[in-house]
Amino acid sequence: MVTENAASPGAADSQEGNRPPPLPPRPSQTQGNDSANSMMERPNLQSKPTTAISSMNIQTLSFPDGSRGTFSTASDTTNSGGTEQASASASIRTANNLGFNPIVNDIDESMSVMSLAPTMRPPGDLESLLVGDMSKRSPAWTLLRSQSAAVQPFETIKAEDSAVLTDFSREFDDIPDESEKDWNDEDRVKLWKSKLKHFMILSSAGKPIYSRHGDLGLINSSMGVVQTIISFYEGAKNPLLGFTAGNTRFVVVTEGPLYFVAISRLGESDSQLRAQLDALYMQILSTLTLPTLTNIFANRPSTDLRKPLQGTESLLSSLADSFTRGSPSALLGALECLRLRKSHRHAINNAFLRTRTEKLLYGLIVAGGKLVSVIRPRRHSLHPSDLQLIFNMLFESGGIKAGGGENWIPLCLPAFNNRGYLYMYVSFLDVDPESERDPNSASEEIAVILISPDKESFFALQQMRDDVVAELKKRGHIDLIKTAAHQGRPKMNDIAPGAHISHFLFKSRANVQFCMPSLLPAFSDIVSHRRLMSLYHNLHSTLHAKHTHVKVLHCVGEDTTSLAWITPIFEFYCVAGPNASRAVITQGANKIIQWAKREEERLFIIGGGVF
Repeated sequence: MVTENAASPGAADSQEGNRPPPLPPRPSQTQGNDSANSMMERPNLQSKPTTAISSMNIQTLSFPDGSRGTFSTASDTTNSGGTEQASASASIRTANNLGFNPIVNDIDESMSVMSLAPTMRPPGDLESLLVGDMSKRSPAWTLLRSQSAAVQPFETIKAEDSAVLTDFSREFDDIPDESEKDWNDEDRVKLWKSKLKHFMILSSAGKPIYSRHGDLGLINSSMGVVQTIISFYEGAKNPLLGFTAGNTRFVVVTEGPLYFVAISRLGESDSQLRAQLDALYMQILSTLTLPTLTNIFANRPSTDLRKPLQGTESLLSSLADSFTRGSPSALLGALECLRLRKSHRHAINNAFLRTRTEKLLYGLIVAGGKLVSVIRPRRHSLHPSDLQLIFNMLFESGGIKAGGGENWIPLCLPAFNNRGYLYMYVSFLDVDPESERDPNSASEEIAVILISPDKESFFALQQMRDDVVAELKKRGHIDLIKTAAHQGRPKMNDIAPGAHISHFLFKSRANVQFCMPSLLPAFSDIVSHRRLMSLYHNLHSTLHAKHTHVKVLHCVGEDTTSLAWITPIFEFYCVAGPNASRAVITQGANKIIQWAKREEERLFIIGGGVF
């Protein structure tokens, strides 16, 4: 027993040396609940498992100027429990103040990362990389969101995009001729090449007929090159329709013995440029008629057509300039009418019909290039292209307003009959024959246009004009027309209050007419107007491209958001700021279309007066 007891202390020491170290202490349970069912906190580890790139909250805000800012809120973790609780509390308060749901437990970090499409959410709504409580918004965030949609189109345009239109305000300046001693040929050619858009007309024999920029002596060699290229392809039985050189598009249209060439750096499609060249061809036919033009070149193919067309260069130039500036009427192939009450327009038509002479074919009242009233035979109607030629002659070129405001003009309307002349009596109301044309008042000029097939009907139409004006003045309709013309187009706030749409085009396909709001103030200058029309050209070419099936097009860019919508009843194009979401622009488009439907009989002439 003694021996056994003596050996026990040594064995105990050996066993104590092989004993494992003690286990770490258990984590403290949550305060306020000592039951077994209470949730237990995990120990303070240096790193935490997370599905994010880091354990900090990353948040992104969009500002009214289109820029975005990213910031983070992180909580510093220390070994001391008091510091950790204070830091976590501060992070929670910061996140709550910003309107986000903070991550405080590892259980919350089990949520996954969600990928958001920018067009699926309200403007600038990139709140966090993690899915949180999206329903909570702070007042500051709500204010930023409301201001972001108010950013106007083209305010954040890139420098390289604006460089194309830097000198557009000087696009229509004349190129000095050879008599200017301060300019040599090299400088004149350089200035000619700087123009963004050119129109050329030449004969199949290579004779120059018309050029929008530069005299024919300056560009004679260029026209010779163009004629050689076109003739080469025609000889190969493969007519040249167009080609691209750098960022410049060349489009060629052949009409009998004439070649029409458009050279553009404004991004228009071939079909749009071809329609513009067709309009220039119609302008030539309105002066010569098709049989006369054919006979001239049938007898002498090398005829210089500049002599028969002498005096009409201003008409061609004003038409070409309207295409370069951007013409909604030419783009849509439709007319714009003056907004009037249905009862007033009906009374004007009745006054026209009561005073009609037997020699009248068409009767029109036009105010500032907008159609007010039209009377016509039952089975005849004027084509929009013919009316555009008349409006260009009266309101754009400035050459038809003399002799007390009265003119008698033989005119061919190619879409009506390209083989003969009609005779047009034009009278401008309240015009002093010795006064010069005021461009600012051109939008308020009122003209009575009477068209007859009888060249001896001048005095009959003159008497009809006097009767119509007397009837309209007696009933006060002339003052109504003047007031409507002075008011101009309606503003966007009057059409769709609260809609974040800056401008739109609405075309009634059945009536071949369109309406649009005022260009003021965002698109009043020539450069912003051209940017707007370039955007409309792109939308139009996409919807009307061959073999396309697109009916609704929503485009998002860095400087604009746009929407195009085409149905059998209407065509609609609109533009908004870069931060406008799909929901916002669609809601605004619906408001505008509902307004156009309500105001249809005021905006458009439906039928007109028929006899």
